[in-house]
Order: sequence, then C-alpha cells, then structure tokens
Amino acid sequence: MNGMLRRIADLIAAAWLIYGPEGKLGNLPWRPACIVAKRELAAYFATPVAYVFIVIFLVLSGALTFTLGGFFARGQADLMPFFGFIPWLFLFLVPALTMRLWAEERRQGTIELLLTLPMPQWQAVLGKYLAAWAFCGIALALTFPIWITVNVLGEPDNGVIVSGYVGCFLVAGAYLSVGAALSALTKNQVIAFVLAVAICFIFAAAGSPVITEFLTKRLPVLAEVARGLSVADRFGGFTRGVIALRDLVFFGSFIGFWLFVNAVVLDLRKAD
Repeated sequence: MNGMLRRIADLIAAAWLIYGPEGKLGNLPWRPACIVAKRELAAYFATPVAYVFIVIFLVLSGALTFTLGGFFARGQADLMPFFGFIPWLFLFLVPALTMRLWAEERRQGTIELLLTLPMPQWQAVLGKYLAAWAFCGIALALTFPIWITVNVLGEPDNGVIVSGYVGCFLVAGAYLSVGAALSALTKNQVIAFVLAVAICFIFAAAGSPVITEFLTKRLPVLAEVARGLSVADRFGGFTRGVIALRDLVFFGSFIGFWLFVNAVVLDLRKAD
C-alpha cells in the first residue's frame, strides 16, 4: 500500500514538473521523457533493487573474469575474458531489472495514471527505458577497477576496451528493450522475467555454431538470418575494436522495434 501511494505521488510530481507553473514545455519535445527517466532512475535507488543488482553484477563479472575467464593464465593485457561473459551475464540480470518496469505498474494499478498524464504515451515508454539504460550504464561504469587492473599489469589497447564497453552498453540496451516490451504484457513479474530471458536467449544464441551449422544443412537462408539477428555476433565486432555502422544501425533498429512493440502492447492493453 505504501509503495502504491509513493508511486502515485511520484507520478503526480512528474506531471507537475512537466506542466506546472515552472515546468512549461515550450519547444522542448523531449522534456516529458527526460523527467520520467529522472523520476524512474531515482526510484531505482530508493529501493534495495538497485544496490542488489549492482553488487551481484560486479561480483559475478569480477569472479567470471578472473576465474573462469582465465584472466591471469592467458598472459595478455586485455579485457576479452570480461567481454566474453557480458552478453550471458546480462541475459539474466537485465530481465531481472525490467520485469518490474511495467508489470509493477499494472499490479499496483498506477499504469492508468501514468498513461493519462498530459504527454504522449511514447514519451512514457522512452522515459522508463532511458532510466533503466542509464542504470545499466552506471553498473558498467563501476567495473572500472577491472580496466585499471589491466593497465597496471600491462599495456592494453585502451581503444579496443572503450569499443568493448560501447558494445556492452548496446547489448544492455537491446536486452532492456525486449524486457520492457514483455513486462508490459503481464502483471506477473516472474512471467515477465522468464519470457524476457527466453527471447533474449534466442537473440544471443542465434549465431552460435551449433545453431548455424544445423540451419545451414537444412535451411541455409535461415542460417544467414540467424547470424544477422545474433546480438552476440554483433557484439563481437566491438570487442575487437571495430565500431561498424551496420552494427550501430542493427542495435538502433533492434531497440527501436522493441520500444515500438512496448508502446503497441500498452495501447492494446490499456483497458486491462
């Protein structure tokens, strides 16, 4: 009950900031989305969810990099072990972050209030998404000790590392867009989590040798489609220091498509 009241108060405050006496929109079309994003990001840190997510992410990324990744055994000053685990680490952690994005609004009954605020529905979708993406960016930035460790132990190509981090951020954005769209489908956060993990796994594993070899022998056309839709394959270019326009277009189109699905689902289920 307290959570619902706090949520309603946040939404009323957001409406006041957008259209109150000191918050006129004027010619700033992105202002509502930015305000929603700011409120959502603050809401993450108002609960233990943010801190639990960050701690789990940092512990797992460090443990996987320095143990299973064979960081010291490789004898190379780079972050390939770290980047190698990121798509699979995000596969479970990002859906845990997005499962409450819209499902919680439905469960508490505050989604109607949010969608009836004096702003376009797509701005609410974008605002929530940007808040979650910014939060993932903060979690990624907090892995800087691993980067420092590599520079202390050797002389890595920091340009490649920056490129890898850009790829990590885009992978997080791709998974977030899927998770947000699926969270809008249901009031049940567990169902939203399971669906998001399943769909994200399909896009992560689509380009794996097992799947592509199987499809190549039976349906060669689908094998090419699977490689083209593989988030992990697209991410591989960034870890090699290549920021290709086609990969940026892929991630931008991927995120845009799932945000569109998110908006459509909300519109169709507005009366639920």
